[in-house]
Formats: sequence, C-alpha cells, structure tokens
Amino acid sequence: SGLMGDRTGKNTQYQKVSQATYDALDDDRQLKNNNNDDVECVNNDSSARSSAFCASRSIKYFCLKHIWWVVVIALVLIISSMSGQMASNYDNQKAELVQNRAEVHNIQHRPCQAYPGSSFVKVLETGRGEASKHWAELPCLIHPSSFKNSDDMATNVNKNSWNYWLFGGTGSDADDDTTPIEYGMPSAQIQVNFDQMAHPKRQPILGFGGAFTEASALNLKSLNPQGQQAVMELLFGSTGLGYTLGRVHMNSCDFCVESYSFDDIDQDFDLQHFDMDVTHDVECGMMDFMLQASQLVTKSWKHSEMKIMASPWSPPAWMKQPTGYEDKNTSWLHAETMTFSAEPVCLLEGTGPGSRYAKTWALYFDKFITAYKNKGLSLFAVTVQNEPEFPAPWEACAYDPDNERDFVANFLGPQLRESHPEIQLLVFDHNKDHAPEWADTIMSSKEASKYVNGTAVHWYAGGMDRLLDGALGSPNMHRLVSILRQNNVSPDHLILGSEACHCPSTGYAGGDIRVGWDRAERYAHTILADLAAGSNGWVEWNLILDAYGGPNHLGNMCDSPLLAVPYRAKGAHNISKRAYFEAEDEPFGNTNGDDRTREELNAFGMPAEFLDLGVVVQPMYYYMGHISRYVRPGSRAVPALVNQANNNIRRTFRGGDTAGGGINNLARNGIEITTWPCEGSTRQLWHYIPQKGYLQVNGHDWLGKPTTSCIGKTPDTSLKGMTLTSCQQDADVGVLEIKPLDEKSSDSVNIVVTNSQEEDGYNCLVVKPLENGGGSLGSRGGSQVTIGDCSKSEAKWNLDENTGEITSHYFEDEDVCVTTGWPFLQVGAFLTPNADGHQKVVVILNEADEPANFIVRDNDQVLVTSSIRPHAIQTLLFD
Repeated sequence: SGLMGDRTGKNTQYQKVSQATYDALDDDRQLKNNNNDDVECVNNDSSARSSAFCASRSIKYFCLKHIWWVVVIALVLIISSMSGQMASNYDNQKAELVQNRAEVHNIQHRPCQAYPGSSFVKVLETGRGEASKHWAELPCLIHPSSFKNSDDMATNVNKNSWNYWLFGGTGSDADDDTTPIEYGMPSAQIQVNFDQMAHPKRQPILGFGGAFTEASALNLKSLNPQGQQAVMELLFGSTGLGYTLGRVHMNSCDFCVESYSFDDIDQDFDLQHFDMDVTHDVECGMMDFMLQASQLVTKSWKHSEMKIMASPWSPPAWMKQPTGYEDKNTSWLHAETMTFSAEPVCLLEGTGPGSRYAKTWALYFDKFITAYKNKGLSLFAVTVQNEPEFPAPWEACAYDPDNERDFVANFLGPQLRESHPEIQLLVFDHNKDHAPEWADTIMSSKEASKYVNGTAVHWYAGGMDRLLDGALGSPNMHRLVSILRQNNVSPDHLILGSEACHCPSTGYAGGDIRVGWDRAERYAHTILADLAAGSNGWVEWNLILDAYGGPNHLGNMCDSPLLAVPYRAKGAHNISKRAYFEAEDEPFGNTNGDDRTREELNAFGMPAEFLDLGVVVQPMYYYMGHISRYVRPGSRAVPALVNQANNNIRRTFRGGDTAGGGINNLARNGIEITTWPCEGSTRQLWHYIPQKGYLQVNGHDWLGKPTTSCIGKTPDTSLKGMTLTSCQQDADVGVLEIKPLDEKSSDSVNIVVTNSQEEDGYNCLVVKPLENGGGSLGSRGGSQVTIGDCSKSEAKWNLDENTGEITSHYFEDEDVCVTTGWPFLQVGAFLTPNADGHQKVVVILNEADEPANFIVRDNDQVLVTSSIRPHAIQTLLFD
C-alpha cells in the first residue's frame, strides 16, 4: 500500500486498491496454502523478486527457520490448533474478495499490472507531479502464471484468489480469461505490434545527441573537475543519456564569442593558408570535448561509437557576395563580415561550373575534415549548409534548392567522393516546412543525388512565435519519406533531426517550473513523432550553456538540458555569476533561478546533487533520457498508436459529456489541424459559432495567457493542411456552413468553407491521410485536415454538440476526432538491440493535467495495464 500510494495524486485510490487486494492477499494465501511462495510480488528490483509489502512475511519465515527447535515445535502446535478456526472462516474471506472486486470499479486509476507472457522487466516514470524524482522505477504487480520457474506458482494458484480477479479472471474454474477489468476511468487502448517493423527497408536508428559548440566547450571548462566529470557522465556515460551523435560547426556560429574562420586570406583559392591545426577549436576546448566524449561512449556502451557531423554557418567573408545589411561601402568586392548573406546564394560567382569561390569552398570542407582527422577525430558526415533559407544576422550563407543542388553536383560531391569517400553528405539542414520540396529538387537530379546520403531537418517553426517550435511539420516528415521513395532514392537515405532547442533564454533563468516542464514535453513529443515518420535520429543544439543561455555573440540566447552555474558549486569562492565570455548585459533580464535555494530547485526537478557541482540539470534532460537511454543505436520503430477506450461513449479523459485533460495549450494560431483516435480531451473540443460560421477552440499558452483560435479558410502552402488562425483576423478565418447530408438526419454533415477560393463542391473540410502510410502511427495517427471534394467519404463528419467532438468514419478501424495539433496521450514503441537479441521498449507521454489509464496490447495479447500521472513520461521495458 505504501509503494502504490507514493504516486502523487493517487494516494487515496491506491490505498483503496491496496486494501481491496493486498490485505485480502495475505489472508487468502495463508488460508489456502499456509505458504509464502504461492504468489510472487515484485517492486521491480532486479536483484530480487520481492516487494516492500512482502518483506515482513519473509522476515517472519526467516526467523522461524532459525529459532530454537523447542520454540518451533511450540509454534507448530499453536498453528495446528488454530487451523480449524481458520478453515471455518474461509467462506467469509472468499465473500470479502468478491466484495473487494466490486470496489475496484469505484477506483479511478489503475495500478501497474503485468500479464502472462509479457516478459515484463520494469516501468520508469518522470513527471511534474513528483518533480524531484527522475527515471523512478514504479511498483508493478505480476500475474502469477508469469513465473514459470516456480512449481508453486505454476500449479497452486487458486482461480478464486485475488490474483485472478484483479487481472480480469472471473473466478470460474472453467474460465482462464485475463481480459482486464475496468476501473473508474476508461482505459486508452495502446496498440503495438512487435512482430512488424514500421520502416523495414530504411536504416535503423543511429541514436541521439547534441552539438559541441564553442559555447558548450567554454561552459564545460568553467566548471571544476568534479563538475566537468559529472557533465561528461550525464551526457555520454552509462548512467546518463548515452548520447552517440554529435554536431560541430565548421567555422564560427552564433554560439561563439566572435566570428572566426581558418583562412581569412583574400583570394587564397588553393587554401595554402588554411590552419591545419584548427587552432581555435583546440584552444577553446571543442576538440578535447569531442575526443573525451568519443572515448566515454566506447567505454560505457557496448557496440556504440560517437558519430559527429560538421555543419558550416558561413564561409570566410572573402568568399561571400556583398550584402545590403553590413557592407556599407558598396565598392567592396566581397562581404565585409561572415554575418548575414546575400540571396539567393551567398557565394561569389554563384554555384555554376565556373565559380572559383564555390570550388574553393568545397576544398575548404576537404581541408577541415582532414585537419580534424589529424587531431584524432574522424567525422561521420557533413551537411552542405546550416539553415540555407535564412540570411540570418549571425553567420549565414543562403542557398535556394537549385543553387544547393548545383553546388553539390559541381563541386562538393566530387570533392568529397575523391578525398573522403567515407563521409556522408546531408542536404537541406533547415526546417520541416520546406524539406519535401528541397529533397525533390536535389534528389531528382542524377548529377547531385549520386553524392547525397541523407537529409537533415531542424525542428523550428520558422517564425517569431517560439512556442510553435517543435509543433509543426510532422506530416511533412511523412511527405519527405514518400517523395524520396517516388524519386527511387535508396532506402539507406538518412533523415536526421540535426538541430532543436527552446528559445529565448533558459527555463532556469525564467524561474517558472511550468515552462521548464512544458519544454521537456515538447522535446519528447517531437522526438517520438519524428521517429514514427522514419527519422534515423535526433540531435539537439548546445550540449550545455550558461544560466542565460549563452554565450552567443548576437544575443540569440537559447535553452539547453544542462546549464553551467559554477558559482553555485559547493566551496565556490569569488566566482562571478557572469562568466568572462558572456556579454555584459543580461538580454532577458534577471536570472530568476539564481534567486532560488538549492532545496527549491531540487523540488522543481533540478537535482541538488548536481547543483552542488555547479550544474543545473533541467527536466528536458530526464525526458530525453526516457528515450535515448533505451532506444539505442540499431533500434527500429514498430507500429504503435493510442486508440480510444473500448467504450464509445466514455473516452480516456472524459467520463460524460465534459472534455477532460485540462486546458488546451495548443489552441494557438499556426497549429496544424489533424485527426487522431478520440480521447475526449480539450484538444478535441470545438465550438461552432453559427452567427459567424466559425469553428473555435479555447485554451492558454505555456505562460498562462488565454488563447482563442479558429480554423482558417485555406490550407497552409508549406504544411499542406488547415491551421488555426486568429478569430479576430476576418480575412483569414474560415466561414463554415454545416450541411446535413441527409435531410431527414443531421448525423452526417459536410463542413463547407464558404469563403474558400475553391469552387463550390470542392470546398469542404476533408480528411487527408498521411503519406508514407503514417509510418509507425498508421493511417489514423495524425492525418491532416484540408479542403477537398464534398462528395467523397473523407468529407463526411459528425458534430456532437454535447461533447464538442467532430468525428470522421473515413477509416474502417475506428472513428477519429479533429484535433488541435496532437492528442495529450502519445506513444512510441521500439525494438532495440541488447545482449540477448532485442528488448521491447514502449514510451508513453501524457501532456494532460489529468492522469490516464491505459492497456498495452501487442497485437491481441495484453502486456500491461497501468496509468500515467499528469504531465509525465513513462518507459516500459520488456524482454
């Protein structure tokens, strides 16, 4: 009871289920077998199959075994004299069990229960409700028939005992049914299929990681030796994230103290002055950081190695065209600085066959790869250009798809093929909104595609609304895989998430616990969605930054899972809160985390043990670990989807007509409108305003600001689906008319966008299935809503005015509901290699303000039933 009651928010319910089961368990076992071995209880301790609530009985038997023989005889006589009375009470105890079983239906949330044949290992959880506990191992009941090595377990368990009714059996000798019984709240049906790979022809997952920027290296060096050692273990060690991917900037980027390159000599076309010692990267600590990481990964993780790719932000200024931003002297023949970029291509003389600068820039890649190799670091890949669509105010070099294609075909591809054939070449390296078009342009070219090994993508939304980062473009990831297939690109083609971070500033600096945990949830959501679409890995931006989110020589401060705060380390003296490499001003005001005590921060989820070493470990770190520690290199995604509860009236988050799950934080302008299995949450709650013809959703953002958005009138040109827009922008809002398809019944309707640019009859909201078959989510997981033919089955909807749900019967399996972005409850499942072959991994994410019950099935077999707390992530492991 104590173990189950530890879970915040469920104490009362778990204490009830404990009294309805575990108390009865003691009596039932004693009455039937007078034996402590007929049922095995676990608290998921790998060293023993015993739990806290079994411990006292084990001690009694241990003491009994070793007491003097006289006392033993006396006790046996006493027990024998009581046996008649105990037997006479058996019928009464059996009646209590039946009564207790009925009580389970009044208990809202499930305890964890592992079923026969599941090969259950353990379940780990991290969540906002118990912020100071990370990767916490939860207690789980295991069905007795799972223990094949125990004769008592296999043969002596009575089907009238608590074990059978709690796991779903009816108690009848003729009935071995283990269909889970229902608790007070409905249970989401999480369907996985470990017999099938979602992307069998694509390469397996390479791993996860982050960027070895100058900012990260400087922050690592700012720590004392103990702090540095802790950071290395946290990121790469066996007890940490186990990162195996890395990224490094070729020349400077914004997360540097200032701009630099390795050859600043104008018109040095042969690069005779290239610094083959890459002095800057050595002296600032970047090189040592990468070498240490590589050694630690090899030492800590079997069959793993560090793979690092390089990405350029800008060539030396002398290779770039002048820009109107910083080149005030129009007589300059080239750019004055590495910042900003001319468009549509930054390179002088363009990327045509005769460009001397493009040829030299390709040679620069060659020199850089060789210089790193000479220092003992062999790169695994390079990308052509970081964010080629953005002429940024920091180091930048713009390309359009045609110019990048020509640069690859004419210069970079041949240069690498000749000098470094082992290097993988990745194109694009920018946001998901245009990834399919870039891939189509480059990979449809025979001259360029033969040199290309992959496509890199970033998670940013591309606008100034940073709360949309990580929220957009998931359908485009599926479209990207489909386009590659249409162009007959080899399935070995990598798709790699190459950059992601939250901006501005850090969760620690903001001091709002909600923001830090919301950022962690967005990390987990995006990673699971990318892997479902077929991504081969995910690399976040800086591995470690300071409290402000820097240094960044343009003030573009961002967040990182780890932060260096050396002035908070135990024994620290005369250490400034502002490091020597940081700008004088605090660009986002006071660093609120510095005003919190170590105890407060520990309670917020930033462990005191690392604060004492000068390191802030933020919630993003632990959410990442739920994936990176267990979805190891070589893993493959398998089909997995959170289906609606079995009851068509009640939903996972809704017991009646009122939508649950808490306030919708995706009711935000720009969010994509999709369809998912119905969960009865506020993310699927719509309000039709007949006076205006608006379909409206309400919620708030991460900072608590109320939001109201409406469905727009046209699909987004880049995302290819409908999005939310401001209800105040009349020119952009869709004016919708609800038209019954049957005059006698309003059950099925068309939703007509009357102010659409499409002609009548082709202006209805329709379901648009994901390309790529939906990846591991299948056809029902995240299909888009767009505008199309009103006569088609995909244009038929049902509007429930009581629940606010808009449902479609387009998919044969089950209904789907129109959703803002994605549902609260999400899942990813993977086969990952281990010493015994493969381990089965299920990752469940709950973004709701309420807990959720669930039943995990592998095909038709129930693996485990449980619940997940509000704002939490779980990793379930099976052999």
